Amino acid sequence: MKLFSQILWSLLIVGSSQAQIDYFPEVATWQTKAPKEAGFNRFKLQQAIDFAIAHEYEGAKDLRLAIVEGFQREPFHQILGPTKKRGAAAGMIIKDGYLVASWGDTKRVDMTFSVTKSYLSTVAGLAWDAGLIQSPDQLLKDYISDEKFLGVHNSAISWRHLLNQSSDWYGQLWGGYDWADRPPAEGGIDEWRNRELHTPGTHFKYNDIRVNLLAYSLLQVWRKPLPMVLKEHIMDPIGASTTWRWHGYHNSWVNVDGINMQSVSGGGHSGGGLFINTEDHARFGLLFLNKGVWNGKRLLSEAWIKKAMTPSDANKEYGFLWWLDPDDSSALNTISDNAFYAAGFGGNYIVVEPEQNLVIVMRWMGRPYVNEFLKKIYEAL
Repeated sequence: MKLFSQILWSLLIVGSSQAQIDYFPEVATWQTKAPKEAGFNRFKLQQAIDFAIAHEYEGAKDLRLAIVEGFQREPFHQILGPTKKRGAAAGMIIKDGYLVASWGDTKRVDMTFSVTKSYLSTVAGLAWDAGLIQSPDQLLKDYISDEKFLGVHNSAISWRHLLNQSSDWYGQLWGGYDWADRPPAEGGIDEWRNRELHTPGTHFKYNDIRVNLLAYSLLQVWRKPLPMVLKEHIMDPIGASTTWRWHGYHNSWVNVDGINMQSVSGGGHSGGGLFINTEDHARFGLLFLNKGVWNGKRLLSEAWIKKAMTPSDANKEYGFLWWLDPDDSSALNTISDNAFYAAGFGGNYIVVEPEQNLVIVMRWMGRPYVNEFLKKIYEAL
């Protein structure tokens, strides 16, 4: 079964660019299908939704407090970007492009934390498609002329290493130190600061400082703010709302070509990141379900999507800032082998299931209950 699923995924990714779906929602609207018409058992689907509502994320509604509590063991951690109080549990289930079910306030703009990383990955893909990045394996030192990629170790870091979180870059960015971001359970400051460095590409370490470094590097390549790039090339073409915002930190402003621009963050770890509603998330997921094509227009190349969803050598459950599940070992082990997902603090998810033509968006789902919720969705099919 595993081998069959892997073969199926390869066919889905590298096969014909013909659309998998024949309906794309218009701006500010979404056609619906009754659960039965879409292939769901209505009662079981409602049970799944009731489960999601009953198992909301239990952290503080004031996300500033939740962030401080969630990352309190990190030395020198501070809030540098905006935050806001969160809404209640919300979500959408999209089948074949149609809205089958939703719950909560799907138009409410909320922080989405590390789901932002998958949007950042897409901005990198747009740069590759445009020829601004010739290869993910090119070294950053050949693109960035300042001190951030100097030294024997940092000069060996490629775009791929930043995209799959295997760079082990060392340094400081926006007042944060690489070693102080999610430090190991053992040891202390001196041990963390003076750790032995891993050869780029060999060791996976989830690290927001380095993701923010990727955003900074892409800003240097695009030479214009990344939210403008995302809006022009992705969000406007897919009919997203005008309510989403992508924030950086109060101290992450840089001079590019004589213009002051904010380098955005890849999540809300220190505040900032993407503030967005559930419906815009669903559109973004639908674009990836349809392999980068929206209503007949290609927005992102299939070649990039294949790269982004290829397991890295350092972590088979991680591609280019997207989570994967090649062998049922990931945190979301209920999804199929060729599914992929974006995940963020507080129970924020975009799950893309190519086998079922399915996109599932969850906001503020209690993390211990996500697999059980997804299981109920699949049982309702």
